[in-house]
Amino acid sequence: MSATRQRPFRRLPYATVALLSAGVLVAGCTSNTPEDSGSGGGGGGNTAASDNDEAGDTVTIGFSAPAADHGWMAGITEAARAEAESYEDVELVVAEGTNDVSTQISQVETFINDGVDAIVLLPFDGAAMTPVALQAMEAGIPVINVDREFDSPFAARTTVLGDNYGMGVSAGTYVCEQLGDNPDAVVAEIAGIDSLPLTQDRSQGFADALAECGLDVDNRVAADFTVEGGEEAASNLLQAAPQIDAIWNHDDDQGVGVLAAIESAGRDEFFMVGGAGSANAMRAIQEGNSVLQATVIYPSTQAADGVRLARLIAQDKALSDLVEIEIPRQIVLNAPVVTADNVDQYIDTAFES
Repeated sequence: MSATRQRPFRRLPYATVALLSAGVLVAGCTSNTPEDSGSGGGGGGNTAASDNDEAGDTVTIGFSAPAADHGWMAGITEAARAEAESYEDVELVVAEGTNDVSTQISQVETFINDGVDAIVLLPFDGAAMTPVALQAMEAGIPVINVDREFDSPFAARTTVLGDNYGMGVSAGTYVCEQLGDNPDAVVAEIAGIDSLPLTQDRSQGFADALAECGLDVDNRVAADFTVEGGEEAASNLLQAAPQIDAIWNHDDDQGVGVLAAIESAGRDEFFMVGGAGSANAMRAIQEGNSVLQATVIYPSTQAADGVRLARLIAQDKALSDLVEIEIPRQIVLNAPVVTADNVDQYIDTAFES
């Protein structure tokens, strides 16, 4: 165990939260195998070596996430494991994925009792996991919160987030670039679960971006992030809309079903933009033989970034590309659009649906 674990953690004012793009994170928390410079998760791959790459005291990191019942979630855990394996000074203890809050609380309590050096936690329910995360922080164990935020700013040393609103903005901007000269274009949207804030954020970002070029969403349905749900929602959409120019589907896992419905209906007058950035979606974009023309990334590397940050925090290091001597309180990753022109930059770190 690292001797730095008992170092007290200052509770910084929440108003001082720092926001960084994925590019800064990847550049600062570089791999200790810098020769593999072609597969950076940020799409540009600045993997210049730094002192941070040198092995330090061995750190034990506890990792807990929901069950891998979705391609993106499976990719989260796989990427975290792979990142830990790339460091000789990291021991990653992975708890079994669970969608039971009580079980996940017990997992974190075990990490606390075992005295790990840091915890990377993607909570099934951020609010429900807040008290046990606070316990870890009060015990001097830094918590790196991934994707689903806690209720208290004191429950995590650092939070790594995807940009749901930014996904919508990216998708809407791309649609505008393709259809902006056609004010009568028909735009459709296949959302995820409407009750979730992340879905609401994605839809709001999409609507705001479309408004910039005078377009709006003419037809909208919601699915449930599953293949079956995507197929049913898309079938309903296609029956309701005899003419469509563009579709944004929020999630590439449900997009498998969406594409099946489109093929079954024999429709191809529109182009489609996906969401999340799965490998199978990117392969379809490469092949260019379907309506899927682009996808917007919601990084499945968030927990891998969490592992990198946990290692740096436990070893009392900072991001090498920043003057600031401490890791930022919050990092929001970018939501780039992947097309045939840049897919090679992103496909190596994509998850499988």
